[in-house]
Amino acid sequence: MTFSRRDFIRTAGLALGTAAVLPSWVTHANAATNAFIDVNKDSLADAALATAKRLGASYADIRINRYRLEAISTRERQIQNLTSGQNFGFGVRVLVNGTWGFAASPLVTADEIQRVTKEAIDIAKANGPFQKKKIELVSTPKVVANWRTPVERDPFDVPTDEKVAVLLKINEAALGVSGVSFVNSSMAWVNEQKYLATSDGSRIEQYLIRGNPSFSATATNRATGDFQSVNSLREAQSIGFEYMSKHDWVGEAKTAAEHAVMKLKAPSVTPGKYDLVLHPSHLFLTIHESVGHPTELDRAMLWEANYAGTSFLTPDKTGKLQFGSKIVNFVADRTQKLGLATVGWDDEAVPGQEWHIVKDGLFVDWQTTRDTAKMVGKNKSYGCLHADSWGSVPFPRMPNLSLVPAKEDVSQDDLIAGVENGIVIYGRGSYSIDQQRYNFQFGGQTFWEIKNGKVTGMLRDVAYQSRTTDFWGACDGIGGRSTYEIPGSFNDGKGEPGQSNAVSHGCPTARFRNINVLNTASSPNAGQMEDDH
Repeated sequence: MTFSRRDFIRTAGLALGTAAVLPSWVTHANAATNAFIDVNKDSLADAALATAKRLGASYADIRINRYRLEAISTRERQIQNLTSGQNFGFGVRVLVNGTWGFAASPLVTADEIQRVTKEAIDIAKANGPFQKKKIELVSTPKVVANWRTPVERDPFDVPTDEKVAVLLKINEAALGVSGVSFVNSSMAWVNEQKYLATSDGSRIEQYLIRGNPSFSATATNRATGDFQSVNSLREAQSIGFEYMSKHDWVGEAKTAAEHAVMKLKAPSVTPGKYDLVLHPSHLFLTIHESVGHPTELDRAMLWEANYAGTSFLTPDKTGKLQFGSKIVNFVADRTQKLGLATVGWDDEAVPGQEWHIVKDGLFVDWQTTRDTAKMVGKNKSYGCLHADSWGSVPFPRMPNLSLVPAKEDVSQDDLIAGVENGIVIYGRGSYSIDQQRYNFQFGGQTFWEIKNGKVTGMLRDVAYQSRTTDFWGACDGIGGRSTYEIPGSFNDGKGEPGQSNAVSHGCPTARFRNINVLNTASSPNAGQMEDDH
């Protein structure tokens, strides 16, 4: 399975779109049972690393991983689908004469590990003549450790009946709103059990949990045939089943249903220039596309040109380009609580850490791995190497990347109060962005008109257009910690062949001045040019 850029904005609740929002290993399940627990991973790793060294590798690592999935979908008062599965295998990566080689197998035995390691060596040697520049790695400290996602209740220990009951209760709340005809809800839980051993001496075991509950409520006007939907605004997080009680899903479902009914009667927006107040449930996708992807160093180095383009940023712009206004700060990290990309260490034993990508509006740094960091003269990696499966080669992937909230207590109402003519936007919708991550267009879920500092009512058919640096340069107000949320998605697609990465983008509500707004109903092509990659 491959993943498109469009997949990033899909919800798991739409008629079991579960297969569309999960990593590629799901489509290649095997009988993993408790094999991850039962095998002697250290002994198997020693065999792989010794073989790699004997055959000429200057560096090698082995990942032995088990993945588990459980997903449930419902519609109205019925269960639509139940999915569960697990997958187990290993992958070996070697560096021979400055060239990578990789091979993998679902058969986790001593003989198979030695065979696959030899295969990885052979692949590296075969690739060697085509390697234009020899790969070098920055150093990273040796570590022997364990790490777990901090959860209060492991979702894989929760009975299915309890999970179904929660979803049906969400549906019932939405169905109780007059005018709502269709409701669906779902939850998907993923567990990664990851073991990593490197020739540098690191031995790391991690137990990762991620959850993605969602719903959608649809209102219909039977007389006109019009229908409008509103999806849940809460997004996937690294959290246990406690997510279902820590957030008022029932209350949100009722509100979403009411807003779907309101959308049927809402007036269509008049195109023009507006000040925008963007809620985190919307802004995180804009951050992902306009900040997350262009600051991937491999994309800027043209390694990613065959999949969704490159980047308008280049290494020579580091520390020189004014990316946004002086109040704009973006921090990348793999340490943030609830972040989908949060880990103890990445897939080459680099510890989770945080660093500025944009500081006081200035573009200052990149997302790096041990080899890409070396290529731009850095002496350390930021820990951005990840593979979506034991059978996938690890390569640069996006960490959590977040807009820093204001130090002072600025509320969303405070931001709205400073707007004479504007729109508040909630939720993610259609989007389009060019191949260099520069020109873009975004829609949303619900839109609310602002007049003279107050919200006056709902609008529809809204999308806005801008250029990345113009847009972030127009940011003149950022909410405080009270407005901060950390939305994310299971499925950020990248690579050839494609892989899926789970990533979050924390952000507060933020305000942007004088942004061009389209009417998607009167502009036939508006909102339809989604980037397929």
